[in-house]
Amino acid sequence: MNFLTVMKRELKSYFTSLIAYVIIAIFLVIAGYFFYTNLVMFVMFVGTDVKLGLWQHTFYDMRFVTLSLLPLLTMRLFAEEKKLGTIELLYTSPIRDMEIIMGKYLACLVVYVLMLLLTLLYPVLLEVVFSVEMGPVIAGYTGLFLLGAACIACGIFLSSLTENQIVAAISTIGVLLFMWLIDWNEGIAGERSVIILHQLSLSEHFFNFIKGVIDIDDIVYYLSFIFLFLYLTRCSLESRKWRGEK
Repeated sequence: MNFLTVMKRELKSYFTSLIAYVIIAIFLVIAGYFFYTNLVMFVMFVGTDVKLGLWQHTFYDMRFVTLSLLPLLTMRLFAEEKKLGTIELLYTSPIRDMEIIMGKYLACLVVYVLMLLLTLLYPVLLEVVFSVEMGPVIAGYTGLFLLGAACIACGIFLSSLTENQIVAAISTIGVLLFMWLIDWNEGIAGERSVIILHQLSLSEHFFNFIKGVIDIDDIVYYLSFIFLFLYLTRCSLESRKWRGEK
């Protein structure tokens, strides 16, 4: 249960500084703006399919905020420790590498879940005017949760490779955008290659969720993505042993 100690330490670090408050505030402002503008568009100009179409557009827009802001949460997890030299305290403590990784990962995930929970105000407010179908809402939030969890796993790995937080954040955004857009230019790939690219794409597996569909294949994809990058993070930490470091 050592990972809980690491998680509490990271959560304390987030909420005793401004970083968590600023990122949560920005997330809520931008997500709230997307929800409001989409609601106005559907009520004034579309006038139909508010129950599903509104959430499709809102969750699709919120994915942009997730991809953009989560790297700012993950960039410090290992990079800051390396720069300050406190990573050595973790290495010499009776905590295994995987416990360190899981503690940091879960702390960041808790902050992200808090962001999503605060946005539940949107369907609650909408229920006052319209009857909200919970199916599309649950599916959309499931997709956002899995997408965010995947982004955090990727960000932790890239943070473990450098001591520069800016480099960690930019490289994470770059990798996530690449994985999101990997199948968008179908003209440069053959038919078989396109099928493979679709299977690797973050966006392809996210679209079903915002359509109100929870598919086991999409869940398996995101879980595999998470496990892969957490495993790569473990390999990154263990590389210090290959270099003869403690």
